[in-house]
Amino acid sequence: MIRVLISDGLDDIAVKILSDKGYDVLECEKEELLDIIRNVDVLVVRSATKVRKPLIDKALESKRLKLIIRGGVGVDNIDVEYAKESGIEVRNTPTASSISVAELTLSHMFAVSRFLHISNVTMRDNKWEKKKYEGVELFGKTLGLIGFGRIAREVAKRAYSLGMDVIYYDILGKADGYDEYEYCSFDDVLKKSDYVSLHIPYSNDKRNVIGERELSLMKDTAFLINCARGGVVDENALLDALNNNKIAGAGIDVFEEEPTKNEQLINHPKVSVTPHIGASTVEAQKRIGLEVVDIIDDFFNRKGLF
Repeated sequence: MIRVLISDGLDDIAVKILSDKGYDVLECEKEELLDIIRNVDVLVVRSATKVRKPLIDKALESKRLKLIIRGGVGVDNIDVEYAKESGIEVRNTPTASSISVAELTLSHMFAVSRFLHISNVTMRDNKWEKKKYEGVELFGKTLGLIGFGRIAREVAKRAYSLGMDVIYYDILGKADGYDEYEYCSFDDVLKKSDYVSLHIPYSNDKRNVIGERELSLMKDTAFLINCARGGVVDENALLDALNNNKIAGAGIDVFEEEPTKNEQLINHPKVSVTPHIGASTVEAQKRIGLEVVDIIDDFFNRKGLF
């Protein structure tokens, strides 16, 4: 029987479907993985579990593990190349959470524009500080997207319907079929935008895509939004830019270290923060679960093992 190990949780419907199909489904906490990994064929993780070389080596002791699935977009919490070199396939669910992450991106844009993040706190402290919270409209502003994949395109669609001008940069160049948006150079997106939203993967080679130089190019009235990956923004440089009024604010869902210990950043009055909840909607979790089921079925049927 094919054994599927789920770490970090999976939608209940998907778990039931897998069981009904005849898979042996186990669930565990990430602390238990080393003890179990040798006895499973599939490992399903989210963002909390790190699948690094020591865990993969443990799995290789039995050579049973054949497939690792990341329930989400990025796979930077998995040593992908090492897994593949070891004969283990790595997959993710790139489409399932696009709408949810896009909506959270817009939520942070609204929050920092209208002081929702901080006025919500001060009102709970019995402060009525109406005169302090003169915000700005999104209508008529320019949204700059760094990266133009699935999530960025969902953001662009929604921002455009709000009356925003959308510009973008992508390492692959101009995208066909999106003439309503303007393709710009990386630096021009930073210079022209009132909101800069990041939609790029984390890379050990590049690390901080947004640092002191990039922040210095932005308007001092601009906002930086990161619902992509922690580590693509230099948090120290961001703090300096906020403290020196180099940018107006930031919306952040992802951090260099998670759970983050950067208290200066999460408590900054110009920053709207959430604890990596981009895909944390009922709808996204159902889609992720169903996509995981499809990946497992496809893999083992293709291999003739099920």
